[in-house]
Amino acid sequence: MPTRRTLVVVAHPDLASSRVTAHLADAIGDLEHVTVHNIAATYPDGRIDVAREQQLLREHDVIVWQFPWHWYSVPAVLKSWIDQVLEFGFAYGPGGTALHGKTLQLVTSAGGPAHSYRTDGHNRFTIAELLRPIDATAHLTGMRLATPLVLFGARTASDEDLSLHAKQYRALLTP
Repeated sequence: MPTRRTLVVVAHPDLASSRVTAHLADAIGDLEHVTVHNIAATYPDGRIDVAREQQLLREHDVIVWQFPWHWYSVPAVLKSWIDQVLEFGFAYGPGGTALHGKTLQLVTSAGGPAHSYRTDGHNRFTIAELLRPIDATAHLTGMRLATPLVLFGARTASDEDLSLHAKQYRALLTP
């Protein structure tokens, strides 16, 4: 059986200054069946080559959105990518079946600790509740949303914690 091809869409506004997102991307960059795609570096002016991005999506079975959790959402660079690339007739609507049957995997990091993402916590909602718009996007586009991989407490994570999380990420993408 052929290996499932995985596209990792890395969405960080400044990956060079990132400790967590950069480390995680580096941890999976040498996997043979994985394409790591830094969209902020590819499109520094925000002008996305939609046809190229859609072709990348067609060529892969698993789509990973790797991003830091920003203001209860994805970073602007990923939101712009979603708005432009997942267009009517490609990702949804009549004829929009290009993503049907693919898996969407979220890999994100949140600055706050896990206990702050509870109904009685600082953020008032669980991470699953906060990710519902992405769940709806996956559903609309015919993708299956896999269980997200979340690093909580990213701001204060030790090097050891980050290394363990990177190993989990690598194992998640290894067939």
